Amino acid sequence: MAETIIILLFSYLLGSIPFALLVGKIGYGIDIRQHGSGNLGGTNTFRTLGKKAGFLVSAADVLKGTLAASLPFLFSVDLHPLIAGIPAVIGHGYPLFAKFKGGKAVATSGGVLLFAEPILFILVVLTFFLTLYISKYVSLSSIMAGVGSIIISLFLPPDDLLTTYILAGFTLFLVYRHRQNIVRIANKTEPKVKWI
Repeated sequence: MAETIIILLFSYLLGSIPFALLVGKIGYGIDIRQHGSGNLGGTNTFRTLGKKAGFLVSAADVLKGTLAASLPFLFSVDLHPLIAGIPAVIGHGYPLFAKFKGGKAVATSGGVLLFAEPILFILVVLTFFLTLYISKYVSLSSIMAGVGSIIISLFLPPDDLLTTYILAGFTLFLVYRHRQNIVRIANKTEPKVKWI
């Protein structure tokens, strides 16, 4: 029990590492919270600091989710990797190291899924990019990827309803974090991706 609690706390601390803030301040001398949407995530980093910084932050956010989900395996604790990843997702959205104001947790959620269900991860990424290509909305694509993860999980082995329930929780969290984006999409004021 004590080991499980330690893993969950460590997972939250991992999720709380604000890579967008670190990359902005160390690499560019910019507090990204004062630019663009103000979110500490990959999308705002892409729009504010460019592709190189955006890819770096997105990769780091994915990897911290992957590491969090792998903690039970690394410490030989009987804990579902998706459960171990939940605090990391919450930590990204509400990071201890950035006054509890973080990002949307899309990449970190994906990182958790990458370790726990790699095939499902690939299908969810394809869902994201297909939706992005059609709609040009990153926020809508993120939400649809979450919805897709729930649906796809019902058809992939193992037949594990716990996975589906946790993915549903992740998706509800994503929807909540994107609530302002949803309003802007409805008002047709949400920024679109410009394909070059």
